[in-house]
Parts: sequence; structure tokens; C-alpha cells
Amino acid sequence: MNPDIQLLGPGDAHVLERVAPGVFDNEIDPIWTAEFLADPRHHLALALDEGVVVGMASGVHYVHPDKAPQMFINEVGIAPSHRGRGLGRQLVDRLVRHSIELGCTEAWVLTDRSNTVAQRLYAGAGASLPEDCIMYTIHLAPITALSTDRE
Repeated sequence: MNPDIQLLGPGDAHVLERVAPGVFDNEIDPIWTAEFLADPRHHLALALDEGVVVGMASGVHYVHPDKAPQMFINEVGIAPSHRGRGLGRQLVDRLVRHSIELGCTEAWVLTDRSNTVAQRLYAGAGASLPEDCIMYTIHLAPITALSTDRE
């Protein structure tokens, strides 16, 4: 297996029509896909095996008033059928190279302490482990409908 690693662009939504189970957490939503791919700060690297998406890494680059651009690597997912073959590393490497092309000075990612596979992946990609990191998540209620009525 020699997967094709590629970055998606605004016209590439069709590539996500064939995705192996376990790559993404949920079904692909065409509306969210279009929004994601249209935003130049969102990035999606894919591993394709015979036209089927078997791995992905997503990220977003951002700026802050006191910092140069940085890349937040949001998620890496590999189909169970393709795990243990170095695809996660290739995808992270592709996002890191893209980060450099964008002028980012850092790429960073969070993972759970219990996720030893992810820890090996990020350490292998050259990431340093902070002394301590705590992540809090604020769960927001989903928006079920938007009102366009104005009174």
C-alpha cells in the first residue's frame, strides 16, 4: 500500500464521497464540508487508498494580536484497516509542511494522557511534551434552527 496524501481545497468535496469506516467520528455532512473547505484557514490532509479515504488530519491556522500564525492540529483519524502503517505520521507531517508554507511558527495538538498511540505519533513528529497541560471543554447546546425573522 502506497497511499496518496493530499490536501483538500474548496472544489474537492467529492473526494469525501468514499470514506472508510472509522476515519471520521460521524457521517460527512455536505453543508459543513462546503463551509470547511471554503474557509482558507481550515486544512484537511487525506490519505487515499485506491480512491477511498483511509486517513485524515484536520487543522486550522490562526493569528492572535501578539503571536505569529500558528496551526492547531485538531484531529487525526485512521481507518482501523490501515492503522499501524505510518499514515498518521504522514498526515501530520503534511499538515506541518503546510503550516511552514503558511508562515506558521508553531503547530500544536492536544491529546488525552491515556492515548499512548497519539503520544507516540506526536513525539515521532518532533513535538515536545509540555510539563503539564489541562484541557477544559465547554459543551455548548447545538443550534437547531436559526431564525431569520426580524421584528
